[in-house]
Amino acid sequence: MRYEGRRAVLVAIRDVTEQRQAEAQRARAEERIAHLAHHDPLTDLPNRALFCEKLDQALAPAREKERLALLYLDLDHFKNVNDTHGHLFGDELLKAVAGRLRSCVNETDFVARLGGDEFAVIQRSVAQPSDSGALATRICEALNAPLNINGHDVMVGVSIGISLAPDDATEREQILKNADLALYGAKGGGRGTFCFFELEMDARVKARRKMEADLRDALVNDEFEVYYQPIVNLQTNQVNGCEALLRWHHPGRGMVPPAEFIPIAEESGLITLVGEWVLRRACADAATWPDNIKVAVNISPTQLKGGKLLQGVIMALAASGMPASRLELEITETVLMQDSFATLATLHQLHDLGVRIAMDDFGTGYSSLSYLKSFPFDNIKIDRSFIDGISEKEDCIAIVQAVTNMAQQLNIKTTAEGVETTQQLEKVRELGCTEMQGYIFSPPRPVAEISRLYLPRAEKAASAA
Repeated sequence: MRYEGRRAVLVAIRDVTEQRQAEAQRARAEERIAHLAHHDPLTDLPNRALFCEKLDQALAPAREKERLALLYLDLDHFKNVNDTHGHLFGDELLKAVAGRLRSCVNETDFVARLGGDEFAVIQRSVAQPSDSGALATRICEALNAPLNINGHDVMVGVSIGISLAPDDATEREQILKNADLALYGAKGGGRGTFCFFELEMDARVKARRKMEADLRDALVNDEFEVYYQPIVNLQTNQVNGCEALLRWHHPGRGMVPPAEFIPIAEESGLITLVGEWVLRRACADAATWPDNIKVAVNISPTQLKGGKLLQGVIMALAASGMPASRLELEITETVLMQDSFATLATLHQLHDLGVRIAMDDFGTGYSSLSYLKSFPFDNIKIDRSFIDGISEKEDCIAIVQAVTNMAQQLNIKTTAEGVETTQQLEKVRELGCTEMQGYIFSPPRPVAEISRLYLPRAEKAASAA
């Protein structure tokens, strides 16, 4: 067959739809893998690796005097939420925090999650330090407000450390270190706030670390001593107990005030070992006193949270031979806020042994009354801030009166702390306080002085009765 004037064309058609779909799917997968390599899978914020890249890029123009700020963030009470509600709840909280952080910054800022409950913000084009202060204020206000997680209102709060470039540093490692030091300062200043880096901070941190090391040596070298402040019964005017107060004889610095070393012991975790030593020492000393004299020992949140307090108390009582009824453990509201279920269980076990439980610094927390419903306290110690103004301030008088009236109805004793003047003494007696302690009667003293000056009187009173 001939085809004149025509050309035969063979057309091959191949369906590449599936191939293109596979390539697109592969590209999306590669893009997703690349995204995950640089982003936190939980919050979808940039991770530490991408943050470091962006910080290096941002610092380059900063070396030419274009100021930027690094804000280093740490949630204040995240661990408590995790311990109380569980890790899944904590994950939802971190997502909510990330959302609020995004709403606080503008399009030129860079927000990242560095890990755990740590976040960071790179603030570019900072005209003056107050710009960073304004951003930190917005973040604090946003994260200090309640977060609704699965129908629960949760408050965590945030502390922020701020370092500026090129003012404070121009290299990544240094600006990170500076921001971390500033964060440390914010937490030391009461949390829920922000702090700018200062040159003196490095020296303060080094001094703090030195004191922590010295504290460890103090336990080994027997540098601690327990002083005792008498507790006086306001009806009989006799000493009926003593509060154990820790003192540290530093070999180089002399007597170190508790306000300086107790917070460091708390933060470092040494307070557990120190607290166990105080408990054993106090029980051993009190075992030599008359049978009607109790000893009160302060318990830190860390001691209760560790789960070893019950065993420590049993061992201290057994070693000393002192009845449990003569031991009073003083706890603050902070202790109850840590993990209320486990804490209350431990306190009930101690109470069942016969140990007395006192709420210390009563009236300074926001939910003290609610805790009185959940645990049968034996004693309420009225905070010294109310006693200071009791002679002239009507509100202090009204508060102390309300506490004593309530305590009487609940069959709970009350101790007025920090009584220093005759007027204060007369007023707390008039308002119905059961006991008092303060410098008007005696400052804290070594055990030998306490035994010589005050306990013979209590012994005579006991024998006369």
